[in-house]
Amino acid sequence: MRFLFLHSSFPAQFFYLARYLGTCGHQVVFLTKSDEGGEISGIRRIVYKPARDPSRHTHPYLLGLEKAVLEGQAAFQTAWALKEQGFVPDVIIGHSGWGSTLYMKDLYPNVPFLGYFEWFYRAHGSDVGFGPNEKVGPDDECRIRTKNGPILLDLFGCDVGISPTYWQHSQFPVEYCQKIKVIHDGINTEICKPQPNRKLMLPQQNLDLSHAQEIVTYVGRGMEPYRGFPQFMHAVSLLQKRRPQCHVVIVGGDGVFYGTPPSQGDTWKNKMLNELSLDLNKIHFTGYLNRNDYLTVLQASTVHVYLTRPFVLSWSMLEAMACGCTLVASATPPVQEVVLDRVNGLLTDFFSPQQLAGRIEEALDDRQLRVALSHRARETVLDRYDLRKMLPLQISLLQDTIESCRRVKA
Repeated sequence: MRFLFLHSSFPAQFFYLARYLGTCGHQVVFLTKSDEGGEISGIRRIVYKPARDPSRHTHPYLLGLEKAVLEGQAAFQTAWALKEQGFVPDVIIGHSGWGSTLYMKDLYPNVPFLGYFEWFYRAHGSDVGFGPNEKVGPDDECRIRTKNGPILLDLFGCDVGISPTYWQHSQFPVEYCQKIKVIHDGINTEICKPQPNRKLMLPQQNLDLSHAQEIVTYVGRGMEPYRGFPQFMHAVSLLQKRRPQCHVVIVGGDGVFYGTPPSQGDTWKNKMLNELSLDLNKIHFTGYLNRNDYLTVLQASTVHVYLTRPFVLSWSMLEAMACGCTLVASATPPVQEVVLDRVNGLLTDFFSPQQLAGRIEEALDDRQLRVALSHRARETVLDRYDLRKMLPLQISLLQDTIESCRRVKA
């Protein structure tokens, strides 16, 4: 069979599904804007490039829409060339929102389209305006409504959709929710697994914490308020006053991917380091890590912290749980779908560094509690998010979608 994947990044959420289909001998073509990262056996990656950036004269509400149209146009032209060469997929699988999927149904009207729906933007009730002092004005409401344009077009055009969590699914308009099935991308629990007595040594980072008795870890694509980085650093400041022997390891870049930086040209990392009195000998910023080093950090962690606004749930939280981390996480809806307090993790107020520091200490002081939470955390992932369960569900949905469209055409 022939499968056409589309995503701005490569391979992103489709890594396991596309790789599996490729190893089964199917013809897998992946259209993407990204030329970064290595190739994957069995997958033919084709890079498209939008003709230009959005115009500086475009209405601010429409910048995202124009960007999506430009990306959709580039993906359409690339797929058109494939069609001219005789490539007609049996099914199209694409991430909705960036624009690459916008015009696939115009090119392949009789080919089923499965849309991956990660997030629907709302001015109230989720991430926007979540902070106690954040005001959402009419301009914000109009801008956010317009931002959903490409997603709504895909919701209308797709044959079926998929969303990774029930919380994310609940953000979409009720008129379309029946179209979207909840199936997680899947966590590879054969790789993400506990390694008892793992010592934290990262030679490439010149980091040796094999002697450390307490290691608190934090992982993020960036260091930003959406993922609670400022609160975490304030909690670290409190911890260092009470537990000078505790080491903190922070994995990820210092950029802002959601929200805004503290000021032009500044980062939240610099802001926190300048504002707080910290023992930097006990705080280790690793930057981005390769997969093995990242897993080493999780496996050596004494307590792992994950904080998020009511937004997309990060893979890293579930991977940490699969590695048997003792988790301290924010009591926000995406987390609460997975974590029950004192059952498979400890929950804390997203905005309270004092409570966060207290819950970290609660875990550090009670080894028996850590063992119980660690075991149940992994059991949760094995039961509800294991790739070995999720991948068959994804494949079954693809097969059902293809067969359903064939019956309609017949």
